Amino acid sequence: MYGPQIFARCLEQQAIRDKYGNTWQYNSQSDRHSEAACWGVAFDLLQQSSTLRKHAREGKVIIGVNHPMTDYRTGREKFLDLVIARPATHTGGAGESFKDLVARYALSLTQAEQLVLDDLPDIEFGNVGSVHVALEAKAVMTKHVSSLPRLHDELAASEQCVHGASEHALAIAYVQINSSATFAPSPSNRFTIDAQHPVVLRRNAQPLSVTRTLDKLAQLKRRSTVHESGFDGIGVTVIDFENRGGPVDVVTAPPAPAPGSSFHYETMIVRMAGQYDSRFAGI
Repeated sequence: MYGPQIFARCLEQQAIRDKYGNTWQYNSQSDRHSEAACWGVAFDLLQQSSTLRKHAREGKVIIGVNHPMTDYRTGREKFLDLVIARPATHTGGAGESFKDLVARYALSLTQAEQLVLDDLPDIEFGNVGSVHVALEAKAVMTKHVSSLPRLHDELAASEQCVHGASEHALAIAYVQINSSATFAPSPSNRFTIDAQHPVVLRRNAQPLSVTRTLDKLAQLKRRSTVHESGFDGIGVTVIDFENRGGPVDVVTAPPAPAPGSSFHYETMIVRMAGQYDSRFAGI
């Protein structure tokens, strides 16, 4: 599967410029990281689910980005990073599509990834009807422990909103955790970085920070049937980078989730593809 590597290559680009003239790989105020993360999940899910590919070929599903969903029970609204849904109206085939997002997000695909994408059916943008898949991406790059209550609450609220709108929708959380012991946060560098004003680095206790984040994610509710509450799938990718223009490595060694474990990225994708195939085959 390709999602984690696509995400890592996206972060390797210093593409986010601040008002001080600094360029960053990651900025918490930018949507760039979540856009790349969710695109990769949808890309892998489309490869793994024969039913989703069939729905895409037949025009039975559309895609939505930063889509508002409203919890019917409470009226609370949340914006989900990416959704795959039934079209509310006929799309007409002239608008933007899933494949067009590669250029919009400035994603760097390898030749092998591009060939796979070319072979897949496309999914058009359109007016969102009944949601089949709702993706929410979160990144924990520094200040891991202090950010955990907010991370948990925001993800829990997203899941409740998704299933408050449609109990059959697949609610998926994809979390990226940084394992680097040092990190350059853009909020701590609100000045022009130069020889006289060097970059400010934050130190993270590792691997404890990654472990604590995984422990907090384990407190999120998960479900195995549509009659329960909780996420249908949670995937985690552990990366290592300092946000200083260097490489971004995908970490597979502990404490990163092991193959076959609940939070392992490929385990999540395979499970979600199976759930999509069984849950929406009759559409």
